[in-house]
Amino acid sequence: MKSNKELKAEYKQMKFPMGVFQIRNKVNGKILIDSSTNMNAKWNRHRLQLGVGNNWMTDLQNDWKKYGEENFVFEVLSTLEEKVGGDADYKNELALLEEMILEEKQPYGEKGYNTEKKK
Repeated sequence: MKSNKELKAEYKQMKFPMGVFQIRNKVNGKILIDSSTNMNAKWNRHRLQLGVGNNWMTDLQNDWKKYGEENFVFEVLSTLEEKVGGDADYKNELALLEEMILEEKQPYGEKGYNTEKKK
Protein backbone atom coordinates (compact mmCIF):
# COMPACT_ATOMS: atom_id res chain seq x y z
CA MET A 1 0.00 0.00 0.00
CA LYS A 2 1.30 3.45 -0.95
CA SER A 3 1.90 6.15 1.62
CA ASN A 4 0.12 9.51 1.52
CA LYS A 5 3.38 11.12 0.44
CA GLU A 6 3.69 8.72 -2.53
CA LEU A 7 0.05 9.27 -3.50
CA LYS A 8 0.49 13.06 -3.40
CA ALA A 9 3.63 12.82 -5.52
CA GLU A 10 1.78 10.68 -8.09
CA TYR A 11 -1.13 13.14 -8.15
CA LYS A 12 1.23 16.06 -8.83
CA GLN A 13 2.60 14.17 -11.84
CA MET A 14 -0.85 13.65 -13.37
CA LYS A 15 -1.81 15.75 -16.37
CA PHE A 16 -5.32 17.15 -16.67
CA PRO A 17 -6.98 18.60 -19.78
CA MET A 18 -6.73 22.42 -19.71
CA GLY A 19 -8.83 24.71 -21.83
CA VAL A 20 -12.04 26.54 -22.56
CA PHE A 21 -15.35 24.71 -22.73
CA GLN A 22 -19.03 25.38 -23.04
CA ILE A 23 -22.07 23.89 -21.42
CA ARG A 24 -24.80 23.99 -24.07
CA ASN A 25 -28.52 23.71 -23.50
CA LYS A 26 -29.78 21.43 -26.30
CA VAL A 27 -33.33 22.77 -26.00
CA ASN A 28 -32.82 26.53 -26.33
CA GLY A 29 -29.19 26.71 -27.53
CA LYS A 30 -28.00 28.91 -24.67
CA ILE A 31 -24.38 28.38 -23.63
CA LEU A 32 -22.09 28.98 -20.70
CA ILE A 33 -18.42 29.59 -21.54
CA ASP A 34 -15.90 28.66 -18.83
CA SER A 35 -12.27 27.61 -18.54
CA SER A 36 -10.08 25.58 -16.21
CA THR A 37 -6.67 24.02 -15.75
CA ASN A 38 -8.68 20.83 -15.11
CA MET A 39 -11.76 20.84 -17.33
CA ASN A 40 -13.05 17.48 -16.12
CA ALA A 41 -13.07 18.62 -12.50
CA LYS A 42 -14.76 21.92 -13.41
CA TRP A 43 -17.47 20.14 -15.42
CA ASN A 44 -18.06 17.75 -12.51
CA ARG A 45 -18.32 20.70 -10.12
CA HIS A 46 -20.89 22.41 -12.35
CA ARG A 47 -22.91 19.19 -12.62
CA LEU A 48 -22.83 18.61 -8.87
CA GLN A 49 -23.87 22.18 -8.04
CA LEU A 50 -26.62 22.17 -10.66
CA GLY A 51 -27.82 18.75 -9.54
CA VAL A 52 -28.30 19.85 -5.95
CA GLY A 53 -29.70 23.25 -6.95
CA ASN A 54 -26.72 25.22 -5.68
CA ASN A 55 -25.26 26.87 -8.80
CA TRP A 56 -24.66 30.64 -8.57
CA MET A 57 -25.94 31.26 -12.13
CA THR A 58 -29.69 31.57 -11.62
CA ASP A 59 -30.70 31.30 -15.30
CA LEU A 60 -28.56 28.20 -15.83
CA GLN A 61 -29.84 26.66 -12.60
CA ASN A 62 -33.46 27.32 -13.59
CA ASP A 63 -33.00 25.82 -17.06
CA TRP A 64 -31.18 22.78 -15.60
CA LYS A 65 -34.14 22.18 -13.30
CA LYS A 66 -36.66 22.80 -16.10
CA TYR A 67 -35.04 20.71 -18.88
CA GLY A 68 -32.97 18.18 -16.91
CA GLU A 69 -29.31 17.18 -17.12
CA GLU A 70 -29.92 15.08 -20.24
CA ASN A 71 -30.58 18.29 -22.21
CA PHE A 72 -27.17 19.80 -21.49
CA VAL A 73 -23.89 18.90 -23.13
CA PHE A 74 -20.26 19.64 -22.24
CA GLU A 75 -18.18 20.66 -25.27
CA VAL A 76 -14.47 21.48 -25.39
CA LEU A 77 -13.83 24.61 -27.46
CA SER A 78 -10.07 24.97 -27.13
CA THR A 79 -7.29 23.24 -25.23
CA LEU A 80 -3.89 24.28 -23.92
CA GLU A 81 -1.01 21.86 -24.06
CA GLU A 82 1.39 21.67 -21.15
CA LYS A 83 4.70 23.25 -22.06
CA VAL A 84 7.90 21.29 -21.56
CA GLY A 85 10.31 23.12 -19.27
CA GLY A 86 9.87 26.58 -17.87
CA ASP A 87 7.07 27.93 -15.76
CA ALA A 88 4.05 28.69 -17.90
CA ASP A 89 1.24 30.88 -16.58
CA TYR A 90 -1.63 28.64 -17.65
CA LYS A 91 -4.28 30.57 -15.73
CA ASN A 92 -3.36 33.78 -17.51
CA GLU A 93 -3.26 32.02 -20.90
CA LEU A 94 -6.67 30.47 -20.20
CA ALA A 95 -8.12 33.83 -19.19
CA LEU A 96 -6.95 35.37 -22.48
CA LEU A 97 -8.26 32.43 -24.50
CA GLU A 98 -11.60 32.56 -22.68
CA GLU A 99 -11.88 36.32 -23.35
CA MET A 100 -11.31 35.74 -27.08
CA ILE A 101 -14.02 33.07 -27.17
CA LEU A 102 -16.42 35.22 -25.14
CA GLU A 103 -15.84 38.06 -27.62
CA GLU A 104 -16.53 35.73 -30.54
CA LYS A 105 -19.60 33.91 -29.16
CA GLN A 106 -21.18 36.70 -27.06
CA PRO A 107 -22.97 34.24 -24.71
CA TYR A 108 -25.05 36.90 -22.95
CA GLY A 109 -28.76 37.47 -22.48
CA GLU A 110 -30.83 35.31 -24.82
CA LYS A 111 -27.69 33.64 -26.23
CA GLY A 112 -26.12 32.43 -23.03
CA TYR A 113 -25.64 32.24 -19.31
CA ASN A 114 -22.47 34.32 -18.96
CA THR A 115 -22.63 37.79 -17.44
CA GLU A 116 -21.03 40.50 -19.51
CA LYS A 117 -18.10 42.11 -17.72
CA LYS A 118 -18.31 45.82 -17.08
CA LYS A 119 -15.72 47.82 -18.96
